[in-house]
Amino acid sequence: MPSDHRLDHPSDTRQQRVWDYVSQSPLRSLWDLQGVPVKVVAARTWRAMLADNLLGRAAELAFYFLFALFPTLFSASSILGLAARSASTIYMRLLEYLALVVPTSALGAVLTTFEETTAHATTGKLTFGLIAAVWSASVGVSAIQDSLNMVYKVRDPRSYFHARISAIGLTIVLSALATLTLAVMLGGDVFAVFTRARIESPFAAAVVAMTGRVVAWIAATGLLALCFAVIYYWAPGVRKRCWRWLTPGGAVGIFGWLFASLLLRVYLHFFNFYSLTYGSLGAVIILLTWFYLTGFMMLLGAEINSEIEAAEAEMKLAGRTPSASEPANVPDVNVAPSPAELPPSSSSMPRR
Repeated sequence: MPSDHRLDHPSDTRQQRVWDYVSQSPLRSLWDLQGVPVKVVAARTWRAMLADNLLGRAAELAFYFLFALFPTLFSASSILGLAARSASTIYMRLLEYLALVVPTSALGAVLTTFEETTAHATTGKLTFGLIAAVWSASVGVSAIQDSLNMVYKVRDPRSYFHARISAIGLTIVLSALATLTLAVMLGGDVFAVFTRARIESPFAAAVVAMTGRVVAWIAATGLLALCFAVIYYWAPGVRKRCWRWLTPGGAVGIFGWLFASLLLRVYLHFFNFYSLTYGSLGAVIILLTWFYLTGFMMLLGAEINSEIEAAEAEMKLAGRTPSASEPANVPDVNVAPSPAELPPSSSSMPRR
């Protein structure tokens, strides 16, 4: 088994005290750097990103996201297919809004799979599909938990079953938030069509319709920020949690994800060689690439938040402003938490 994410070497014990402080005393707000220069946070984030191998971790998350996608669609199609055929049509409309961020060819493969599973929904598939989907999707969330534990240099104190139940709960919450985000965008368009049909004045109808769409987009952006906030709050196994609606890392992660998705779409529009290289698997590779960018931006945001907290913890414990060229390093005097406060130091990765 891989070793624990905590720093186990004697020379790193003072650094670990900083991360213990971060785990036990989270900041209420990360926007007030309290004298820590932005360039220091940026430099520390860059070094931590390389040391924590975020690029490799993002590849791991991409695999689990892809692994969880189709069982989730299978479950959703089973429920919707048993409820009403029109319900599955509405969900298809919701999924089409993913075209704003997901490359067209990859989204086409997802929608095709959704249509196929919807057409064969039965009661037996409903029961099995729900269990398989929630369990498979929770494996992806569990991978997020492991990655954020590595970012925060902590060992998850939760047992295997506690961590898995937490992952399942987080999976359900994120699925509901993602569906609600797409529903809000659909609602904005439906409202725009309704107002154009009801309001006789073309100018007034256009103004009301545009206002409805703007409100819907603002609400969707807020729900997206809420998704990041929920992940950053529940996923890492820190000893004490603090809810934050929007963090610097969350803002960077959201806008970085949107920008990276846009760049991927532009690249595929002008240089779409995936089909020539991978043949029929081209759409899957594109989807996997998009999942990779999603996972990386999520981890990068968490890395930024953790380094802000570590820099401020070092400043509080050492009584000086941290340097951009050195890791968290704290003198021995009056720094170490009591043995009862320290997380367990046994070597074991969080289970998945």
